[in-house]
Amino acid sequence: MANPYRILTLNKISAAGLKRFPVAAYQVAADMSDPDAILVRSQVMHDMDIPASVKAIARAGAGTNNVPVAKMSARGIPVFNAAGANANAVKELVVAGMLLAARNIVPALQFVAGLSGDDAALQKQAEEGKKSFAGIELRGRTLGIIGLGAIGRQVADTALNLGMRVYGFDPEITVEGAWSLSSGVKKAQSIEELLRHSDFVTLHVPLLEATRGLIGAQRVEVMKQGSVLLNFSRDAIVDNDAVLAGLQTRHLRSYVCDFPAQKLQCQPGVVTLPHLGASTDEAEENCAVMVVDGLREYLEHGNITNTVNFPTLVMPRESAHRLAIANANVPNMLGQISSTLARAGINIHTMMNKSRGEMAYTLVDTDSVVPPELITQISAIPGVLMVRNLPLPETL
Repeated sequence: MANPYRILTLNKISAAGLKRFPVAAYQVAADMSDPDAILVRSQVMHDMDIPASVKAIARAGAGTNNVPVAKMSARGIPVFNAAGANANAVKELVVAGMLLAARNIVPALQFVAGLSGDDAALQKQAEEGKKSFAGIELRGRTLGIIGLGAIGRQVADTALNLGMRVYGFDPEITVEGAWSLSSGVKKAQSIEELLRHSDFVTLHVPLLEATRGLIGAQRVEVMKQGSVLLNFSRDAIVDNDAVLAGLQTRHLRSYVCDFPAQKLQCQPGVVTLPHLGASTDEAEENCAVMVVDGLREYLEHGNITNTVNFPTLVMPRESAHRLAIANANVPNMLGQISSTLARAGINIHTMMNKSRGEMAYTLVDTDSVVPPELITQISAIPGVLMVRNLPLPETL
């Protein structure tokens, strides 16, 4: 390939993912000018000057709070993520969190660490003190899951296998998600209904304006006496003051989260972890592989899956000549694009269009080459955000 795609990495990306870039067709580096795409994990990009050459951003993880998604949408740039690639890792940590709270493991560890003496003395002190750390079993308890995406559904399956009862709430669940959800999960009609029934409540929703402070003082009061709240989603979804008040009155048994905060430090009943949700070798590899594969499909063929701001659109190649067009989701855009091609004598072989909110995306396979001046004309149509010419790759 005369001009290989240039990929800028802002963080260390798993080698398992980077190996999926063909060496002959891609250059990948942590220091690069005029990149075609950016691969990122945790680096905050909101104040970054993102070059005009960038055609896509891929976040090797589920959340995209560190990416200026709205700005990229305005430029017609898709933001890919790896939703679901770390689901098993997070699920296992949620189960560990339930066990930490149910069996009082953290204070028990701290108690044993503070003991002194020979083996006989240690054993005597342990026997005398263990009553303070008696816990409860998960079997027969009720778990409430708010958010039934890839992680929430895996948590539900595991909880059912552990003998727990499971309530779920997710008004935004996809058709695919509903089909894969176990029939053993009871549907809650509201968050409040779920909270009233649950001994454990785990949160698996993205951080949006609608979910910020989702669990506040009023909902803590609704929670079952002695229940456990687990937050492995985002810190701002839970009001820390409300949770601490619930712990102080012993209305809540424990709060387990993945987000350290000054207010939570050394507080009784609080277990905070250093954002370990996706911190496994397997999850990092899965995320990298997913976003690299998605990025390649987009750069080479214009196909889109797993983005947070574009519709999913996959169209098999039926021609060596393809256009990819991102535009505002307004009436008559397809008509204007088709008319522009027709006036230039370009025959449309296949066309597919999808929309998502205010964003629309179109793939057009043509029977002949679309000249640069025609691409310029399409780009000038009011509402068109991006036009890419995608000849069939020769070396891929």
